[in-house]
Amino acid sequence: MNKPAAAPQLSDRQRLNWLRLIRTPNVGPASFRDLVNRFGSAEAAIEMMPELTLAGGAGRPVRIPSVAEAEAELEAAARAGARFVGIGEPDYPPLLKRMDHPPPLLAVKGEPAVFSLPPVAIVGARNASLAGIKMARALAAELGRQGYGVVSGLARGIDTAAHDGSLSTGTVAVLAGGIDRPYPPENVGLAGEIAMRGGAVVSEMPMGWEPRAQDFPRRNRIIAGLSLGLVVVEAAKRSGSLISARLAGEMGRLVFAVPGSPLDPRAAGANDLLKQGAILVTEAADILEAIAPLTGATIQLPPRLDEPPDFGATPPPRDSDRQRVVEALGPTPVSIDELIRHTGLHPAQVFMILLELDLAGRLERHSGGAVSLLVGDL
Repeated sequence: MNKPAAAPQLSDRQRLNWLRLIRTPNVGPASFRDLVNRFGSAEAAIEMMPELTLAGGAGRPVRIPSVAEAEAELEAAARAGARFVGIGEPDYPPLLKRMDHPPPLLAVKGEPAVFSLPPVAIVGARNASLAGIKMARALAAELGRQGYGVVSGLARGIDTAAHDGSLSTGTVAVLAGGIDRPYPPENVGLAGEIAMRGGAVVSEMPMGWEPRAQDFPRRNRIIAGLSLGLVVVEAAKRSGSLISARLAGEMGRLVFAVPGSPLDPRAAGANDLLKQGAILVTEAADILEAIAPLTGATIQLPPRLDEPPDFGATPPPRDSDRQRVVEALGPTPVSIDELIRHTGLHPAQVFMILLELDLAGRLERHSGGAVSLLVGDL
């Protein structure tokens, strides 16, 4: 029997250029993928960046991090006991590859083997009740005993209880800041313990990055993407946990909720999820029964980023083509297929124009592959 081919590894030079490209302003996971697919490598894409941003309407060429700056970040990660893992490498979390626009590079501290456990996320209120904390810890502990990994966000309250309950069996903490900036400060010790006891701490943010309010939804997206299902234990009607639940549902993950007293505002969000069809959880068996059929599912790997499509037969877009696309866009998200049909342009030309607009900071991407112009460009 033939042995399966080994997963590819980035060379040091590739990893350096991937880091430079993803740290360039206006380059996110979607535009990173498009750039590498279009030009064949991150190194080639970096060379084209000044031309692309100017074509997209930027007032000046984008500032690309230097080789020295990228090397400094790699060294800072090593000092913190972490390393950057690229999508497609063996230590990249398998389920994360299945989400739309996964992070091309993920900083990982700890034991990547934890990613091989079927993962379940547990999230909830920071100002959790004692009953909620007890429930989250008990669910995490039982899931761990049954061979599951537990994913959460290292926040106070429910997140902390979920990590505590699964410390000895395997837990993953997703950070909103750099991997060397765990938040909140009182959980710095917990982050270190997770990494030392067979779990992992992960982040897509730069080293040294202090988390801001707008960074937590990005973190929540990764929590949802890492997991087969997501459990909400206590959440107010407006909370980050509900954002996580919405993102999990959009990704096709299972959404669970623990019911709470109608008199407790901390339970209002979880109770609303149950009204919307979330799976009710009163014990770990409820999660295990729903998740079990998914654990044997084959994970489909995405195309390798270093194999670009053939654009050779397609002429580059003209200024009139760019104008046609910009005029067709507005504040309301539209699918790229609709844009192609409306403009009559070749798909490769439309994708290139959208990439230029994205790099110039003029495009907003939405779930399902829809796009719109930023309000300031209308």
